[in-house]
This record gives sequence, C-alpha cells and structure tokens, in this order.
Amino acid sequence: MHCASCSALITRKLKKTVGVEEANVNLASAKAHVRFDSSMVHEHDLVAAVKAAGYKAEVRNEHGHHGVELDRKRQESEIADYRRKFLIGFALSFPMLVFMVLTFLPNSSLHMMTLPYMGIVSLILATPVQIWLGSGFFRGFWSSLKMGTFSMDSLIAIGTYAAYLYSVYNLTVHVVTEGSVFGDVHDLYFEVAALLITFVLLGKWMEARAKGRTSEAIQKLMSLQAKTARVLRNGQAVDIPIEEVKVGDIVVVRPGEKIPVDGIVMKGLTSVDESMLTGESIPVEKKEGDHIFGATMNGNGSIEFRAEKVGSETALAQIIKFVEEAQGSKAPIQDFADWVSSWFVPAVIVIAIITLIGWLLVGATFTFSLLASVSVLVIACPCALGLATPTAIMVATGKGAEHGILIRGGEPLEAANKIDVIVFDKTGTLTKGKPVVTDVIVLKGVADEVLRIAASLEQGSEHPLAESIVQHAKTKGLSLSSADKFQAIPGHGVKGLLNGTQYYLGNRKLIEQEKILLGEMENRLQQLEDEGKTAMLLADKQSVLGIIAVADTVKETSKEAMEKLQSMGIDVYMITGDNRRTAEAIATKLGIQNVLAEVLPEKKASEVKKLQAQGKRVAMVGDGINDSPALAQANLGIAMGSGTDIAMEAGGIVLVRNDLRDVVMAIQLSRATVSKIMQNLFFALFYNVIGIPIAARLFMHWGIVLRPELAGLAMAFSSVSVVTNSLLLKSFHPQRRNWISDVAPWFMIIGFTAVFFLFARISS
Repeated sequence: MHCASCSALITRKLKKTVGVEEANVNLASAKAHVRFDSSMVHEHDLVAAVKAAGYKAEVRNEHGHHGVELDRKRQESEIADYRRKFLIGFALSFPMLVFMVLTFLPNSSLHMMTLPYMGIVSLILATPVQIWLGSGFFRGFWSSLKMGTFSMDSLIAIGTYAAYLYSVYNLTVHVVTEGSVFGDVHDLYFEVAALLITFVLLGKWMEARAKGRTSEAIQKLMSLQAKTARVLRNGQAVDIPIEEVKVGDIVVVRPGEKIPVDGIVMKGLTSVDESMLTGESIPVEKKEGDHIFGATMNGNGSIEFRAEKVGSETALAQIIKFVEEAQGSKAPIQDFADWVSSWFVPAVIVIAIITLIGWLLVGATFTFSLLASVSVLVIACPCALGLATPTAIMVATGKGAEHGILIRGGEPLEAANKIDVIVFDKTGTLTKGKPVVTDVIVLKGVADEVLRIAASLEQGSEHPLAESIVQHAKTKGLSLSSADKFQAIPGHGVKGLLNGTQYYLGNRKLIEQEKILLGEMENRLQQLEDEGKTAMLLADKQSVLGIIAVADTVKETSKEAMEKLQSMGIDVYMITGDNRRTAEAIATKLGIQNVLAEVLPEKKASEVKKLQAQGKRVAMVGDGINDSPALAQANLGIAMGSGTDIAMEAGGIVLVRNDLRDVVMAIQLSRATVSKIMQNLFFALFYNVIGIPIAARLFMHWGIVLRPELAGLAMAFSSVSVVTNSLLLKSFHPQRRNWISDVAPWFMIIGFTAVFFLFARISS
C-alpha cells in the first residue's frame, strides 16, 4: 500500500465480500483487521478479495513473539526492497540528471560532445525505471481503475507515463524525419519520468524506515521475554526453549535470572523486580503461594514455581497483544482523512486536466502545459493524509505501554482528549481495597461474640469488607459457624441463620428495612461515619447487638492525582455504596467536591448516564465486576490493572500499575497525541495548498516554477515529515513539557516552505 486511497480501496473490497461484518485496513501497520461470519466466508476468500483489489495479503496466524518477529522481518524486507529499488533507480537516472544539468551549459564542450547521444541513452536508461521500478505504481493504477476509482498510484502512473510516452513520441518523430537515433532531439523528458519514480522510491524508503520505528515499543516488550526455562523433568533440571514449557511444569529460577512464564511459587523465598509490569522499582517479596510473572527479574533467592500461564496466556503476551491490536486500530478522526482522500485524488486529476487545457488556451506550448500538469499530479499525492493518524496512534499506544498504560486503540485514545468529568469508584480504586477492622462496639453481649457471629455470616460473602471481618476473627482465634439460609443483599449487607437465630449484618438501610430500631447506637454510628469508616450493624430480629467498623486506607497517590486532574480543568466525582457521611469524609481527605454516595452497584451506570445527559463527556475509573456496566456506559472506561478480567475487558484504557497518577498521564498522552494528529493533518493539507498552485505554475511570473521530478521529491518529503512529527511523541514525558515536540512542527513548516521555494528556484 502506498497511500490512504490504497487502504480505502482494500477496505471497500473487503466490506463488499459476503459475510464480512467489519473491516479496518491500517496504512501504517500494513494490517487488516476483519470480523466475519465463518459460515459464509473463509480466510482464503478474504485473501482473494485483497488480491482482486490488486494487492497481496496473507493471514497472520502467528501472535506474540513469533508474530512480532514476522512483522519485524516484513518491515526489514520492505525497507531493503525500497532501498534497492531507489539505488538502482538513482544509478540509472544519474546520467540523465547530468544531461539535464548540461542543458544549462549549452556552449560547454561536454554538452556538445554528449548532445547527439542524449536521446537514445535516456531511452535506454529510463525504460527499465519506468517499466520495472514503476510497475508497482502502474499495477495499483490499473487495479483502482477496474474498481472505478483513483489512488496515489494513479497519479504517479499517469504523470510518469505522460512524460515517458511523450518523450518516446518525440524521439520516434526525430528518427522518422532524420533517419537516425542520434542528434539534437527536442522535448525529451525521460529524466522527468525516471527521476520522479526514483524520488518517490526515496520517499518510500525513508517513510518505511520511519514507520518501522513506530513499532519499536512492541519489540522492546518482546526483548524482555526469557528465551529458555529450567524445568524439572524426572527429577532433573533441564533447560528447554520457553515455547516448550507446559502448564503444570515445575520451573526452577536461580538468583539474577528472568522468570520465564507466569506461575505460583511452590518452594523458596525471594524478591522479584516487577518494574517492567508495575513500574515499581522496589522489588516485591515472593513466598510460597504467591503469583509471579514472566519476564520479571528474580532477586537473590532461588525458587521453584508451578507454571500456570504459558505462551500467549502470560501477562507479558497479553500486554503485547493489547498493544498490537491498538496499533492496528482506527481513530474516529481518521474518518475525516479518509473522506478527504476519497475526493482528493479525483479532484487532483481534474485540476491537472484544467492546468493542461488552461495553459494551452493562454498560448503556452504543449510541453510547458504537460509538465505543469504532471507536476500537479505528483505533488498532490495523499500519502501524508493517510499516515497522519495511524502513525501517531502507533507511537502513542507504544509509549503508553512503556508507562504501564494499555490503550485499547484509537477510539479510547481520542475519547480521553475530550473528557471533562472523571468518576472514580472508591473501593480498590481511590483506596487500597484492603480494609481492616478498626472498632467492635457492643450493645448486647461481648465483643468477641459479636465479631464471631458477624464473621460466621460473612464467610459466604466475597465482598472485601466481609473478607476483612473474617480475617480479623481468625487472627483472634474465634471458632466460626456455618450460616443457614445465607443471603447476600447487594448494596445492603447479608443475613442468615446461626443456631436457629436470624441475624442481619449490614448498613443502616438494611436495619431500617427490617424495622429494627437503632436506638442509642445512632450517635456512635454517626461518629464512626464522620471518621470515614464503614460501619456495619449486627442485629437479630429484635434489636441491634453491636457495630463493626471497617476502614479502607486511601492510596498514597490518590490525592495527588485528584489535584492534577482538577488543575487540568477536569471535574472529579467519587461514587460509592457507602453512606453519605462516610463517603464525604473520605472525599474531603482527597479534595473531591462531588460525591455520589449510597449508590447500589447496579445503579452506577445510571449515575454516569445522568452526567452524560447534562452534556458532559464522562470517564469512569473502576476495578470490580460491579463497575463493568458503568465502565461500558461511560464515554471512556478506565480499568485498574489489579481488577478483574471483566473490568479490564470493559475498559478502553487499562492501568497496569494500579496508580491513579496514570489516569493523569493517560489524559496528557491523549491530548499530546490528538495535537500531533491535528498537526499532521494540517501539514498534509498545508503542503498541498501551497504545492498545487506552485506546481501548476501559477506563480511563474515571479520566477516560481516547479519541475515534475522535484515536485515528486517534495511530495515524498511531506510524507516523511508527517511520520517524523508522530515520532516526536516518543519523547513524551508526563512530568515535563516537551519543548522539542512543541517547536519542531513549526520548524518543519518553515523548512518545508523553504524547500518548495528552493526547488522552484532550481527549476526556474
């Protein structure tokens, strides 16, 4: 593929294939993502559809390490191919470039010596460039023509063949009239066709090299993977390739070695550097029963662990897959570029025809008019438009992955730029999600008995608060009983029978619902809630027996993250099932003004919807199963990496490091990326706005004329500048302003404008 028109052509062909539900062709990554009904169409049919459009395709069955390695080899092959073609083209075109220079020295002895041979030598040199090196452009032109459209290939093919065939015609007329292939042949422009193709190939070579750098992030991630694993087989430690490790294998890791796959420690004690996953530089202690992850670095201890996830199932492989899919995705803003490209090429062809006819009508020679028309064709190729969005997305998603921010694709990346409200779930998001019992207050009975009854009830619950109560009871050595007729009441609490007595444990609403009076517990309950503690009441059918207060610790970085978001003009909300007094106490600690309290799990999505109804663009940040509907409802779902797989699936952005400062970083990265995309689109359109009239020779009165081959070189530079501008995102850093990235685009505009006028000066 050479431009946005190529990718649009393939997309259109795939979408017309029966059984295809969705198709997205990414110009920058050279990949097509297709969703189809396997009962109606097969993979080989999709490959055939791409071939029918005039392009080659193959099914990418390999993922993970092998898939990335194949992509790298493909990129290297593409770069080498363009390099070889450019060098051959330049070698064949260089003598013609010398001939062109000699025309400015008509009285030199060298010019007089070579003049009789210029025509035939130029034909011999230009023909392989036109027929062989330019064959790809012609095939693309023919394919698009069969589908009733035009592409960049159309512009290059029409322009070069016009110059080449016109020169062949003039040389033929000379041979017929003069009876010899030698002599002074006028109006030969073989060098225009040859140099134009050569310069376009130069641009493609530079572009391919630059595009190759956009996927460096994945290759860096792949380099973290261990190559071998030491596995126990028949009681002996054997080194095997990592691909051969199976689930259930016992793997031995010595001090200072990389952990090869994900697993659970079975023997030994060590510390592990998990910075590649979490960004935390402090090693994490690992003992028997703890989870460890592939590609992390073992410390000073030796361990044996059971392999739980291997190959494409490891955490690292999942991250790589996540980034790969994101880099092949499409942002909504790209629709604008695609729409412009669909109309742009036909419009350029019309402008080129008008240029040809217009100059002829005002009395210009056919040669002058033809060269002006060809210049218009080649300078206006929409390559830069097609690269503006995908290259920026590829770099940004890779950069995000380096910082532990997994962005699902172009859509959430663009959505993050527009967010003006962020709703944070409290438990496990703003707080650590590991609450501890702080108070056991007794109205009837003794404290240990109240705690024992509460813990016995909570054994059947999976809520973090329940776990903290059960754990607290166990540390005190209390013997727990099994509850009969246990029932969890979402957003309220639990109830069940213990030794024939009905007990209730939950919040104020549950007790009031059962028509049990709080009595003297009311004041104590309010005091606990004012302290930011979650207070649960234990009652039987007659009265309240006691209160168990649980507190969850606020994450150290939460307040800093809230302050930064608010300084960026984003409104912050906290949503929780806690009562309002407790919720507001925690919100005050964090500096959050907007609190949505006493919200049942199933109502969180409704609260997000209410904010959206006010015209706000809402992001939801959560980590639990009950957050998934809200994550899906929000304009942007941000899932904490420590959360459930369901929450991660619902999130458009996943924060691997479980640090809320990464929410700030994700918003900053999104804003920087969208800014780059807008700059790229401006570059692409700006180059054409100033380039087309110069190419059409509308400013020749002031000595501004642009030869076709130099117009082709200028077109190539425009594509390279767009990719280079996207690559500036590699220097993105959340803690400091990137002056290079801010200033460089303006230097590009100035530099490119200077190149235009330099080329015009050379041409004139």
